[in-house]
Amino acid sequence: MPDATLDLPESTNHAVMSIDELKRTFSTGRTKTYKWRIEQLQALKRLLEEKSKDIAKALNQDLAKSESEAWLTEIGYSITDVDDNIKRLKSWMKPNKVGTPLVAWPGKSMIQSEPLGVALIIGAWNYPVQLVLTPLIAAIAAGNCAVIKPSELAPASSELLAKLIPLYLDNAAIRVQEGGKDETTELLAMPFDKYFYTGGEHVGRIVMTAAAKHLAPVTLELGGKSPCIVDGETNLDITVRRIVWGKWMNVGQTCVAPDYVLIEEKYLADFTQKLIAEIKKQYSKEPQSNKDYGRVINQRHCARLINYLEGLNIIHGGKHDVDERFIEPTVVVQPKLDDLIMQEEIFGPILPILTFKSKQSMIDFVRARPKPLACYAFTSNKEFESMVVEEISAGSICINDTNIFLVNHELPFGGVGTSGMGNYHGKSGFDTFSHQKAVMKRSFKFDAAIRYAPFSKLKLMLLKKLS
Repeated sequence: MPDATLDLPESTNHAVMSIDELKRTFSTGRTKTYKWRIEQLQALKRLLEEKSKDIAKALNQDLAKSESEAWLTEIGYSITDVDDNIKRLKSWMKPNKVGTPLVAWPGKSMIQSEPLGVALIIGAWNYPVQLVLTPLIAAIAAGNCAVIKPSELAPASSELLAKLIPLYLDNAAIRVQEGGKDETTELLAMPFDKYFYTGGEHVGRIVMTAAAKHLAPVTLELGGKSPCIVDGETNLDITVRRIVWGKWMNVGQTCVAPDYVLIEEKYLADFTQKLIAEIKKQYSKEPQSNKDYGRVINQRHCARLINYLEGLNIIHGGKHDVDERFIEPTVVVQPKLDDLIMQEEIFGPILPILTFKSKQSMIDFVRARPKPLACYAFTSNKEFESMVVEEISAGSICINDTNIFLVNHELPFGGVGTSGMGNYHGKSGFDTFSHQKAVMKRSFKFDAAIRYAPFSKLKLMLLKKLS
């Protein structure tokens, strides 16, 4: 996704906290207990349920999100994540028994998950509540203290989180830090035990550099240009319905939104006709007055997106109002590969379509570019489906739908290459904020004296058999 630093204020005059108290809290061991973890998760769920109207209002102020979209993608999504963590936490915390080689018998071996310490979680502006709370859920479940840094580009949501978190969660273990570039820079200089960042590649490098100074683990949830391959052997009516839903949700400001469509040339006319009809069906002929269609985060990002359209072949949409941060759902065909729209992640309501001669050429096109956060393919051809899954490297692959894979908390979510590193959601999130500690316990009942005897060919032979 585009970096927030494109338009960050140098300072928003928020005093930056010290993490010393959080370090002291963690050292007491209180956050390691099942009781503390479950109480904090339950409290976070109460926050989401009791303050859902306030959260929806803040999201509407920041992004003009409708109440239904705010619930689906932020509030309800986070509640489901909390419920999943509460349900499975006890089993996740149990040591995972593993085998023990014969040479170490009698003995037991296990892997014990332990919290890393104090985590820094830097959220993004496109889902300003969900993208700080879902990593926080994972950090709490794993037994960590945490500082969350909401995006200042979504000021209503940031302010609300700063107000509500202290009312519901343990203030000695969980803090909210508001602010802009200067405050974030100060936070990154602190010796956190885990750095978790959602945003763009440029700032991702800065976060990784900061983490390296403290030899601390880092998770980067970045973005990139997620391709959407449409095979002629598919149900086009369902295909366009799912592409429109995934692309124009949150006005295209979703890190896994289809960034561009690849389709065989002979199917282009039929596809575009159905696509445009579906856009009008979902968002009406006047999307500017449709309450279910939100707004670009700010005027600067709106101007950036409008600039992409210069000189392109627009077959639908293109209307815009910078003052209102409005851009109509827009479809362009056959942009040049050196056009900005094909060089940068769009992160807005514009969908380019490129045509190809064959299925293999579409796969080759994707493979020749940086690895995306997500890749979509619509096909009824099992052989082509296997080609996509096997040949394309991406953070996630979804066949015959778009963003819906995110609702499955059994699946890890994260990028690969320039689209990110590390993952979370469900057990993956718990593991991301944990250290997997190896534990072996031996018994005094038996001792293999052969291990300690002077070297001999017989000892070597026996050790090889025991190993």
